[in-house]
Amino acid sequence: MAEATPILDFQSVQIARHEHIIFEDFSLQLAAGEFVYLTGPVGIGKSTLLKTIYAEVPIKQGHARVLDIDLVKISRRMLPALRRRIGIVFQDFRLLPDQDVYSNLDIILRAFGVSRGADRKARIQEALHEVGLERKDYKYPHELSGGEQQRVCIARALIGNPDLILADEPTGNLDVENGLATVELLHHVAKERGTAVLMATHNRVVLERFPARCIEMEGL
Repeated sequence: MAEATPILDFQSVQIARHEHIIFEDFSLQLAAGEFVYLTGPVGIGKSTLLKTIYAEVPIKQGHARVLDIDLVKISRRMLPALRRRIGIVFQDFRLLPDQDVYSNLDIILRAFGVSRGADRKARIQEALHEVGLERKDYKYPHELSGGEQQRVCIARALIGNPDLILADEPTGNLDVENGLATVELLHHVAKERGTAVLMATHNRVVLERFPARCIEMEGL
């Protein structure tokens, strides 16, 4: 039986920001439903790598495919199609402060072209239930704890039913307890939904509590 095509396939990729080459020969394969950590010290280039995956930072050398899209040859008109299939969880949450939880999710579905209000409501309720916040859809970000805000971010990442979630230091602004709860939720998403998760972190407590394949980026 042939192996399934990886949803992310980087082979001998050069990763650079402007004139600065961060990694000269980087390779990584990620299968559907797999959870993988990217580790290494702050500033090593983990966030830049994640940005190459959703084509914010271009790739000019090597073989780089994500969800069967060639990132080396990707055109601007293909970006929305790629990004709809990728959910992103940021360290600093990036919620709209003047919008309640419901509206923070609703705006994503509107951008995705979900026109029927009833359909959007059902999907928002499903996502909030999955992250344990179904009774807080009326709250504004400043009324939530850091852990709750990060759960809203995970709901926002899930709302479009992505094939891949990129989590960029999602525990960075959380205490230990909320950080562990956040990572446990991401592992649950990978297991139950079959959504691949690629998480950048330097949090050793998380790595010990929730082990998974780990790519050490220092010295690549």
